[in-house]
Amino acid sequence: MKLPFPGRLLALAVISSLSLALPFSAAQAEEKPKVALVMKSLANEFFRTMEDGAKDYQKGHANEFDLVANGIKNEADTGEQIKIVQQMISSGVNALVIAPADSKALVPVLKKAMDAKIVVVNIDNRLDPGVLKSKQISVPFVGPDNRKGARLVGDYLASQKLKAGDQVGIIEGVPTTTNAQQRTAGFKDAMDAAGMKIVSVQSGNWEIDKGNAVAASMLNEYPDLKALLAGNDSMALGAVSAVRAAGKTGQVQVVGYDNINAIKPMLKDGRVLATLDQAASQQAVYGIQAALQVLKGEKPNVDADNVIQTPVQLITQP
Repeated sequence: MKLPFPGRLLALAVISSLSLALPFSAAQAEEKPKVALVMKSLANEFFRTMEDGAKDYQKGHANEFDLVANGIKNEADTGEQIKIVQQMISSGVNALVIAPADSKALVPVLKKAMDAKIVVVNIDNRLDPGVLKSKQISVPFVGPDNRKGARLVGDYLASQKLKAGDQVGIIEGVPTTTNAQQRTAGFKDAMDAAGMKIVSVQSGNWEIDKGNAVAASMLNEYPDLKALLAGNDSMALGAVSAVRAAGKTGQVQVVGYDNINAIKPMLKDGRVLATLDQAASQQAVYGIQAALQVLKGEKPNVDADNVIQTPVQLITQP
């Protein structure tokens, strides 16, 4: 049947409007979620490795999500990290994967993100469960058992180089972070079990220079010190320099945590006895994968404590 002229014009208009709408609808259907990765200090090799791993993963899954990666300048700059999270909320990201600089101070702004319907996943340093509960929110933690990892390092140190009663010092990370607290607890577990005497626990703020200053102070105050247990490899690098400056290389053992590239030559020549690999390049990837699951309406495989445990491995002289 042939339509009258006005009818033909209407049909053409409908067809034309549909043809214009289809590409737009297809674009909407194919719109990718935007995932923000917010890390601690990018001056720390561990977090640069984490960032590289996340970017490599995104390149291999470019059709699944877009990635925005950010970090702060130093480990203790909590205020700057809060600002970054606020910027990510304003920019309309779909998910936020965060290694918080402080286990408590970041919770309020992360609640704002969740109120804005942004999926939040916690990596590296666990948010304080009590503060999360007080804000009536639940955030999955994807990361290692820091206490277990530090215990592995401490046990190896005690079994290889120390005897009961030896004096040791612990160089702790930022004390308001859960992972610093857990690593210190793991070191203490190992030293207490082996009968060592912990003479000092001081914060090196996760940084080389501060770790160096703390180690130098301990070596000066406790001339019989036999080992320094550093909560990360950056502080261990500082401790190695302090031991050398004190003329005690080989007499005072140093252990770390993270297995960054800068520590590997020191493991090889014995300046560092052991460290702990916690899969730096994959830490953010695990978190991103969990966030993408939630965005798809799937439930991540968390345990009863809302944790997805990631692997750790003791690293000693090659």
